Amino acid sequence: MYDLVIIGSGPAGLGAAVYGKRAGLKTLVLEKNPMSGGQVLNTYEVDNYLGLPGINGFDMGMQFRDHAEKLGAEFKEAEVLGLEKRPDRLLVRTSAEEIETATAIIATGAAHRKLGAPGEERLAGKGISYCATCDGAFFKKKVTAVVGGGDVAVEDAVFLARFCRKVYLIHRRDELRAAKILQDQLFSLPNVEVIWNSTVEEICGEQQVEGLSLKNKLTGERRSLETDGVFIAVGITPNSEIFRGTVETDAGGYICAGEDCRTSLPGVFAAGDVRTKKLRQIVTAVADGANAVTSVQEYIITVQPGGSERPKSCSHEF
Repeated sequence: MYDLVIIGSGPAGLGAAVYGKRAGLKTLVLEKNPMSGGQVLNTYEVDNYLGLPGINGFDMGMQFRDHAEKLGAEFKEAEVLGLEKRPDRLLVRTSAEEIETATAIIATGAAHRKLGAPGEERLAGKGISYCATCDGAFFKKKVTAVVGGGDVAVEDAVFLARFCRKVYLIHRRDELRAAKILQDQLFSLPNVEVIWNSTVEEICGEQQVEGLSLKNKLTGERRSLETDGVFIAVGITPNSEIFRGTVETDAGGYICAGEDCRTSLPGVFAAGDVRTKKLRQIVTAVADGANAVTSVQEYIITVQPGGSERPKSCSHEF
C-alpha cells in the first residue's frame, strides 16, 4: 500500500516524485518506457530552463530521475491499464500487477501531432521543433517556416517574426482557423509570408533542416522552399485515453484540473501536459508536480477513507 503512485515519469512525474519523497510519502513511480524524461528525451537542446542553459534534453531527463532516485523514490517499469476507486483506496492496474495506493497523480503527458512527412523523424531536433517558445531563440536572423493554421500556429509565426529574418506560414487551406485578432497581427508583419493550400511533402536536409518540398493541393504544383528550421503546429494529443470515463476530460481529451491539480475523482490528481492548462513547458510541468503533491498531502490529512471532495470541472479559468 503506497501513499502515492505517480503514473508517468516526465518532468511533471519526476517533480512530483521529488516533492513526494521530501514530504515523507511512500512513493512509487510507474513508467512504461525504459527511460524517464518524456518528451524531453527527444529534445536536442533545452535553453529556457532556469540554471541549466543549453542542456541536452536526454541529460536533463537523466538528471531529473537521478534526483528523485537519490531521495528514495521507487520506480517500476510497467504500463498502466486502468485506475479504479475503492471505498478506502485506489487500485492501479498495470501490465504486471495491481497496486493499492491512497492517492495517484496522472502525469502521462501529451504528444505533438506529426506531419508524417519524410525527413520528420530523421531531422527531429535538428531544425524541426514543435514548440516555438522553447526553440525559437535558436533561429535568430534566420529563415523559418511554421506549419498549421490554428491559434498556436499563428501565435508561433508572430512570435518568430520578432527575431527571424523571414517566416513562412504554410497552411493546407485557403483561410486560417486562428482568431481574427491573431490573423490581423500576422498579416501586418512585413517579414511573414503565408503559403496557402499547400502541404509539406518532405523535410529536406542531411544533418540539419535545409528546406521543404511543398505541394499545392489545388494545382498539384510542387515547389522547394529554403528554410533553416520548421515549426510544426498541427495539434497536441494528451495521453489520457485510459483515464477517460474515470476522470472528467474536456473536448480535447485533456484531464480537467486546475492549478491545484485536483481531478473530478477524489484522491486522483493530474499534472503536466495531460491536464487543462494555458502553458505547456518543462518548468510548468515541474511546478505541477509540486502543486499536485501539496494537494495530495491536503487530501491525505483532511479526507477520511471513503470521503469525498468537491468535484472539479472544466469550467475552471486557467
